[in-house]
Amino acid sequence: MTAEKFEFKTEVNQLLNLVIHSLYSHREIFLRELISNASDALDKLRFAALQNKDLLGEDTVLRIKLFRDAQAGTLTISDNGIGMTKAELINNLGTIARSGTKEFVEQLRKAQDGPELIGQFGVGFYSAFMVADKVTVNSRTADGEANSWTSAGQGSFELGAAAKSARGTDIILCLKKAAREYLDEYTLRQLVKKYSDYVDYPILLDVEREEMPKDPEGKPLEKAKPEKKISEEKLNSQKALWTKNKNEITSEEYNDFYKHISHNHANPLEIIHYAAEGASEFKALLFIPERAPFDLFSKDHSLGLNLYIKRVFIMHDCQKLIPEYLRFLKGVVDSSDLPLNVSREILQEDAQLEKIKKNIVKKILGALKTMQDKDPEKYLKFYKEFGAALKEGLHYDYENKEALADLLLFTTSTTEAGKYRSLAEYVKKMPKEQKEIYYLCCETPAQGAASPHLGALKAQNYEVLFLTDVIDEFVIPALYEYKGRKLQAIDKAGFKLGDEKAAAEKIKAAQKNLGGVLNALKSTLTTRVQDVRFSARMTDSPCCLTADDNAMSAQMQKMLKAMGQETPEQKKTLELNPDHPLIQKLNALSAEKIQSYGSLLYNQAVLADGGKLDNPQEFTKQLNELLVKTLEV
Repeated sequence: MTAEKFEFKTEVNQLLNLVIHSLYSHREIFLRELISNASDALDKLRFAALQNKDLLGEDTVLRIKLFRDAQAGTLTISDNGIGMTKAELINNLGTIARSGTKEFVEQLRKAQDGPELIGQFGVGFYSAFMVADKVTVNSRTADGEANSWTSAGQGSFELGAAAKSARGTDIILCLKKAAREYLDEYTLRQLVKKYSDYVDYPILLDVEREEMPKDPEGKPLEKAKPEKKISEEKLNSQKALWTKNKNEITSEEYNDFYKHISHNHANPLEIIHYAAEGASEFKALLFIPERAPFDLFSKDHSLGLNLYIKRVFIMHDCQKLIPEYLRFLKGVVDSSDLPLNVSREILQEDAQLEKIKKNIVKKILGALKTMQDKDPEKYLKFYKEFGAALKEGLHYDYENKEALADLLLFTTSTTEAGKYRSLAEYVKKMPKEQKEIYYLCCETPAQGAASPHLGALKAQNYEVLFLTDVIDEFVIPALYEYKGRKLQAIDKAGFKLGDEKAAAEKIKAAQKNLGGVLNALKSTLTTRVQDVRFSARMTDSPCCLTADDNAMSAQMQKMLKAMGQETPEQKKTLELNPDHPLIQKLNALSAEKIQSYGSLLYNQAVLADGGKLDNPQEFTKQLNELLVKTLEV
């Protein structure tokens, strides 16, 4: 039968040039595309055979095989799938030919960044022309029709009869000289491992090995020379754990898989394996590492999960599958219907993708809550490693803010060293008259426990959360409240506690009786503080510094300065405890002497606040002078 020639329209060269040079970032993608097409053909046959077993005939072992011919410079991708009729060859491989209009070219250009689907175009096959000067497709259907499609991608293709006796499709690539590397065994192995390792069917390759001749008992013959033998080897593992039932997978298999995808030698802390059903169907195998990587908070840290579609690898670190605060997760997501752009390399902005993301977040937060309730020690181990990252969600993930709040842990003014308390436990322990949840930003629990701000709260048996992560100052205000109880920083100027009327009367009396101290300190500290005033918040300390409600803490300022960022000058208010003996003793001194002690009083308040002294030498000198006077007395 003479081959028929079909002419492409005039725009085809422009269109093929776009497909070959613009849609794909790496030409090695061609092998993934052709293996994926072969896998689809096998899927179609397997499905059709459910109703008609005769379609399989004697060739029941479905497979994909790669053939290399170094002398001819050809690479063949062969399958024993459903095969294609003449009409299907035209429809499936001639889509570009039939649609080669200016409108189509323009539509394809837009599709590189737009919402068009690869299935709408069928251009994956044409990636073969990135590496081949000529492509021949020989295909035979299950009922015996065999046809051949050939094109050099230069304006036409030919259709004719094929001398093919076995069911399936052979795609023969006459490789360009610059692409002969794809005849190399190692290169093919690496590409199959990277992109198609979990394809459901075996991907086979004939390899040549040298073997020593053996006697009938299997022992190597002495003085014999090695002989070259060709054997068929499978290139892909087919071990897509996420597709198996959890009951069929051993702990060792899970751990080995985790180490493979994470390049981590330790076992994971937690394994989350599930299949989502309903409006958003996908399979996920997720792992929580045991230790946080050193670059968890670096901008260079990889974010995302490995994405597969129908077991075919699409991309590493798919950032659109999880929010940034869950960047510690490792694992894979496999969807059967997630849309890609025309090159199959870039995910579209799609509602389906957002559904998968929401499902994953809900599943992870649920798993963490279960761990927290049923295995507190294990959860604490997780929280110490990843709690700071988890807190970021309070700021960015409003929808899950309550679920995230339930997962937070804190050291407090009443917990033992190394012990933590959740917000739910804090609220349960609150005295009936306590209306708010109190917290203090500090560098360490020890520093928080020594803070002068705790005085009045301790007196009323109120517990205070110690926020020791730098990120706390960003995220806790975003939480604002928990179970209807407002979160209140105790080191802010607007903080009020207990009987406000009694406190106001106490301050009024102090202003009357100790006004000289107040005025003297105001005059000497006018350049260093915003104000000096009496306060009822302290019990054991003579003074403390308070910031405006929206001001940064000393810890935040130090962090920003360490990052090389300038911070605006923030003057604080020096609050005095009128009941403290030191303040009362000062009242007996002259204004001049009170002023001489003003700097010393201010500097000790700075230290108690976790700040850094502007002039430590001055403070040391003043302290030494005071000690000398005391010893002289």
